[in-house]
Amino acid sequence: MRVVFMGTPEFAVASLDAICHSSHEVVGVVTVPDKQSGRGLKMNCSAVKEYAMQHSLPLLQPEKLRDPSFLSALETLNADIFVVVAFRMLPECVWAMPPRGTFNLHASLLPQYRGAAPINWAIINGERQTGVTTFMLNERIDEGKILLQESCEIDPEDTAETVHDRLAEMGRRIVIRTLDGIADNQLHPTQQPEVNHLRTAPKIYKADCAIPWHKCGHDIENFVRGLSPYPAATMHIIDATGKELLFKVFKVEHQPAENSSIGSIVSDGIRVLKVGVSDGFIHILSLQLSGKHRVSIDEFLRGHNTNHWKLIP
Repeated sequence: MRVVFMGTPEFAVASLDAICHSSHEVVGVVTVPDKQSGRGLKMNCSAVKEYAMQHSLPLLQPEKLRDPSFLSALETLNADIFVVVAFRMLPECVWAMPPRGTFNLHASLLPQYRGAAPINWAIINGERQTGVTTFMLNERIDEGKILLQESCEIDPEDTAETVHDRLAEMGRRIVIRTLDGIADNQLHPTQQPEVNHLRTAPKIYKADCAIPWHKCGHDIENFVRGLSPYPAATMHIIDATGKELLFKVFKVEHQPAENSSIGSIVSDGIRVLKVGVSDGFIHILSLQLSGKHRVSIDEFLRGHNTNHWKLIP
């Protein structure tokens, strides 16, 4: 089939690459416009655009998806089907355009974890299993009929990064299976099942990344894993001089203990930096001071005095 691919981040590149190496033809790629980012406010493009340019694929970067010029350009590509992976909500004038419809790859086992950050929230919530789903787009976000699903385990050591990479590889396989099945008229979309306890996956903002020190150690471990390495859990400290320090925290370990004081900071100045929680201590193992590089805790303690540090809840 003739395919228009729509996506933005690195997660989507694996699926785009798989289609390019399949029996189907990528006749166009749609991604977000370039934007300024970083300290120098340099113009940066999406990972999907980088791939499209490297492989000389026709590229569209609309500011608005309802723009008549974009819709006209999209129509002239004469695609049989649109494939969406980590892009944005599409208006009906886009997803209803191709004769075989539009399907989306989502990084969860729908209907659970509908939303922008399914990988992060699945780990934060302590799930033992996740997966990928392809489904037909309709007017409701992540609620279209399911085409295919594939599941995998979430290991206790997994982070958002490791699960992301695993699901990206699973995604590239299921996208091709979905395209092949649609082309051969072998897939029959089914309604998403009704579930009693529906978990969602809303977008995560900076304000959501502060470590919830009031929670138990196991929940805090899951929180840090679910945000590592991006956008990263954060910790605020006031040092001995009264200066406020902001850290990104990438790896922790819970040490069960009784009679720990919530929010207390303990360090031997060599290898140990831990924070008291309701059921023990959280050992900080990998962190990054704002404006610096990520380091292990022993590297950090060699250059910093943690005496009289106070945690900002």
